[in-house]
Amino acid sequence: MDSSGAMGAPAHREVIPGQRLRRARIAVATVFAVHGAVTGSFATRIPWIQDHAGISAGQLGLALAFPAIGASVAMPLAGRISHRFGARAALRGLIALWTAALALPALATGFPSLCAALFVFGVTSGMSDVAMNALGVETEERLGRSIMSGLHGMWSAGALAGSAAGTVAAHANLDARTHLALAAAVLTAIGVAACQGVLDLRSDPEEHPPPHFALPPKSALIIGAVGFCAVFAEGASLDWSAVYMRDALGTSAGLAAGSTTAFACTMAAARLAGDAAVERFGPVRTVRAGGVFATAGGALVVAAVHPVMAMGGFALIGLGVAVVVPLAFAAAGRSGPAPSQSIAGVATITYTSGLIAPSAMGSIADVTSLTVSFGLVTVLAFGLVVGAGVLRSAGRGSHAVARQDVDRAGANSSQGSGMGRDS
Repeated sequence: MDSSGAMGAPAHREVIPGQRLRRARIAVATVFAVHGAVTGSFATRIPWIQDHAGISAGQLGLALAFPAIGASVAMPLAGRISHRFGARAALRGLIALWTAALALPALATGFPSLCAALFVFGVTSGMSDVAMNALGVETEERLGRSIMSGLHGMWSAGALAGSAAGTVAAHANLDARTHLALAAAVLTAIGVAACQGVLDLRSDPEEHPPPHFALPPKSALIIGAVGFCAVFAEGASLDWSAVYMRDALGTSAGLAAGSTTAFACTMAAARLAGDAAVERFGPVRTVRAGGVFATAGGALVVAAVHPVMAMGGFALIGLGVAVVVPLAFAAAGRSGPAPSQSIAGVATITYTSGLIAPSAMGSIADVTSLTVSFGLVTVLAFGLVVGAGVLRSAGRGSHAVARQDVDRAGANSSQGSGMGRDS
């Protein structure tokens, strides 16, 4: 039996043919897109859910913290599930739970039931997130080239597709219970089908299962700190860019919304193209350059006297932070003997950053101004320049070894050796 990077350090690594690995890459990319589509679909129906539940803006804000709480609690369990059932079966089950959970928030009829629904929503999101990232890291290692940025780009593309479909449903005044139930059914079918193509990697029977809960290793904490900076800048820009444009620069609602779109589009495009940059320059220089772009973008937002300057700044922030989280997961997956534990640790830190960023920005703005708030974003963006070196564990040395395995597998396959087992 071969053990996956999702479950523990393998004693040996069986060679898998290149064609099989390429199919696995497409499959796991589809899973990432499905995961993102759930998030995008839900986000567009939040106003309907608030009205249906009959809650205030303050209650909604508190309820929206529950997905991150649920995810943070459940993420460490993903490694144990993968250890017990194997990577493919675990991902299939977890992604099905996540897509099915999309229907729950619209069924809430009050504040307590919405919090409970969003907690479950977060639990399934966090566990499937860890499982798919762990398989993505393992597939990247086997292929011998960077794919994590592209996988997260597929997540962004899925989120955009889900939000576009949700926008159409909202404009058509379609009941969110109907819309999200249909979306859940379609995405569940796609996600489960895609999981058939991912690597079916299993732990050695003699390997001890991961603990139910464990503190992340020190290496994950350091890598997570870099991810924290990126996700804080991302969350602050997504949630506050339109407000900044309206309140600080006096723009129209349409132009203010355009700043958020500019940020999301540059981030998605940079993620889809990020693997080429990582292959050419390595993760450290890529993240360092991204930090320079993000810092320049933050400074441009702070100094903006015209809406175009601010929109350009938000676009630069999106460009700069785009590849950081994918590379942080990749580095975590290679940073120690328990990759899923490290990935869960980094994911928990980044989720926490996304949880506190909106409220921290608002609190600072209440005491000072939104301009000062984005000054903090600029400082954290510069942290990417300073801290990029901790991602060196995602460097290309391990890729070179894996590339030899892929080339050898391709040669064996062409000689009629047949497909190697990955379970």
